[in-house]
Amino acid sequence: MSLSYLSKQGPAIESVFDDLAKLRIAVFRDFPYLYEGSTEYEKEYLKTYAHSERAFLFAVYDGEKMVGATTCIPLHDETADVQAPFEKAGLNIDSIFYFGESILLSEYRGLGLGHRFFDEREKHASSFGTFKTTCFCAVERINHPAQPFDYRSNDAFWIKRGYEKVPNLKATMEWPDIGETISTPKTMVFWMRKSD
Repeated sequence: MSLSYLSKQGPAIESVFDDLAKLRIAVFRDFPYLYEGSTEYEKEYLKTYAHSERAFLFAVYDGEKMVGATTCIPLHDETADVQAPFEKAGLNIDSIFYFGESILLSEYRGLGLGHRFFDEREKHASSFGTFKTTCFCAVERINHPAQPFDYRSNDAFWIKRGYEKVPNLKATMEWPDIGETISTPKTMVFWMRKSD
């Protein structure tokens, strides 16, 4: 397997929107996201990253195909629905770096790329010298009928990376589940890690 790596920052991220949109739609179809995605929705969502000079993307390619990617952005540059729980909790959003997706096609898992994704994002966030905390959120699906019997959450991996789940820090995001055309609200729970 001959993989190559690509980093983009700020407006330059837009040059790989098509690849990133395809990958997000493919990976997020799986449980727990069950996302019925569209390229149009994806490109609109991803504009947030292209509009932030300090946003960062790290991608993995196998030949011409993007097989994995991860993004991050200062929380200050994120959308209001992502910022809202932090502001409500009285946290300073200017000191927090938000980690977006960390996605990888299943056949490329187990190669250490999940750790590489966190390493790259944490290095980017720390390069500014002003961010005290990194965070991300994950969808909360409790006793969902579509959960596979062999499903394993990423909680143990995230804890190993030094992240702590903050159960009272939640956001609501909307997307259509597989087979649906209407977006419905989903609860997203945040995980946080203080800088060393």
